[in-house]
Amino acid sequence: MTTVRISRTALTRGTLAALSGLLAGFASLAFAELVSAAVRPEASPVTAVGGAAIDRTPAGVKDWAIRTFGEDDKLVLQLGIVATLALLALAVGLLALRHRRTGAAAVLLFGVVGTAAAVSRPDSTGLVDGLPSLLGAVVGAVLLYVLIGRLTVPHRTAGQDEQREQDNGQGNEQGNEQASEAGWDRRGFLVAATAAAAASTAAGAIGRTLNGRSSRDAVASRASVKLPAPASPAKPTPAGARLRIPGISPFTTPNDTFYRVDTALVVPKVDANSWRLRIHGKGVRQDLELTYQDLLNRPLIEREITLTCVSNEVGGPYVGHARWIGVRLADLLKEAGVKPPSRGGPADQIVARSVDGMTLGTPVEDVMDGRDAMLAVGMNGEPLPFVHGFPVRMLVPGLYGYVSACKWIEDIELTTFDAYDPYWVKRDWARKAPIKTQSRIDTPKPFGRPEAGTVMVAGVAWAQHRGIEKVEIRVDEGPWRPALLAEQDTVDTWRQWSYPWQATPGGHTLTVRATDRTGEVQTERRTKTVPDGASGWHSVVVTVD
Repeated sequence: MTTVRISRTALTRGTLAALSGLLAGFASLAFAELVSAAVRPEASPVTAVGGAAIDRTPAGVKDWAIRTFGEDDKLVLQLGIVATLALLALAVGLLALRHRRTGAAAVLLFGVVGTAAAVSRPDSTGLVDGLPSLLGAVVGAVLLYVLIGRLTVPHRTAGQDEQREQDNGQGNEQGNEQASEAGWDRRGFLVAATAAAAASTAAGAIGRTLNGRSSRDAVASRASVKLPAPASPAKPTPAGARLRIPGISPFTTPNDTFYRVDTALVVPKVDANSWRLRIHGKGVRQDLELTYQDLLNRPLIEREITLTCVSNEVGGPYVGHARWIGVRLADLLKEAGVKPPSRGGPADQIVARSVDGMTLGTPVEDVMDGRDAMLAVGMNGEPLPFVHGFPVRMLVPGLYGYVSACKWIEDIELTTFDAYDPYWVKRDWARKAPIKTQSRIDTPKPFGRPEAGTVMVAGVAWAQHRGIEKVEIRVDEGPWRPALLAEQDTVDTWRQWSYPWQATPGGHTLTVRATDRTGEVQTERRTKTVPDGASGWHSVVVTVD
């Protein structure tokens, strides 16, 4: 039987080689962060690679990520990228111990991948966006080469070889280890590794600080905004529109809990003082370029509008209501000479572009049919939060957000659906996406255990730009019963409802459906969110004690 012995020296060198790879990866990211401060924060490798991964992820996978991780999907992606890079770095370190130049070349290869990802992003400013990844990789490759050099056994002298043979002949294991350990520079490695870790930490900290400073002007510009009084204020919300039932969604969703679904790994922070919006394209008589102050100087409208994300599953959380203030988009288009297709206009699609490269396509006809489509500057009485599109976002009542609610908008192009497919359409979502009639049970919660007696079942229903006419509840397989409706604010808002259920002990299934003001009853047919929004009835199962 053969016994395989691995010396402590070999284990130590292997561990330190893996650590060298990890340090090289850390140095690459840290110095890339520092370089990105001179380029732009979005060019840092993790952000660039993460954005490229999002761009290339199939729609079904994105939908799964949103369902599974909710608004933490971007954090999970970033952590996954860092964890993957760490594992690869460990492997590259071990590779470099045997093939020093190959290991260093592998680090450079990662830099090339990061560079390619950065320059391929829709908002890329060109090859300069690849500099952080490339220069960071060069630093990492050099560091790995140096550290592995401290671990490499040099050529022994004849005297050393003779001593080693003598030790082997005597079976002196301690002598073996001492001879092996004498072949690499332990102290030099520790000094180099410690210095590299310290320098990388400092570089990363400086980079993050500088990138943070680049957003301070944007933060200051938002803080200085004083929204003018709207020329067309929203009508007072009817007192009966807000039900006071524990567990029901509030009629107005606070800004800090309003849902967020987008592809931006780094929330763009745009300085309102330097922001510009361009309106151009087919049927535009004269291009318009507007500043933020230009918009504030125009007559503003204030409206209550409920927004819904196309990724919202039946009964899901991605729907919210707010009071918005902004400039009527149809007025700007008319000023530019735009006519809807029904009046002979050559463009049937508006392509809205965000500062992060996102593109959304909206039917011109819907924007100009009299609904309160707007370029919003305020949300619930304050300037837009950065996560919701400051300084300006677009929204169109009655359409899912992916075809209407462009955040951080900077460009509006008039074109046709035949000529251009925006971001989500290229990923198998529908070109046109009116919001489907939907309803949701907010209380009792799924698998709740209410007590027998009167249990208040309550929730919300929405059919933006059509309004809700009726909501019905069914217990188990019983008949449909009409729910009590709160007052309808406008056809663009959701509607709260309630139903006093006389609950009996045992397990029960509660199901809700809504009917909009066109007479369309919410369909029972279950569909996925792709390509144009989920459908089906929402149900909850409870056990009555």
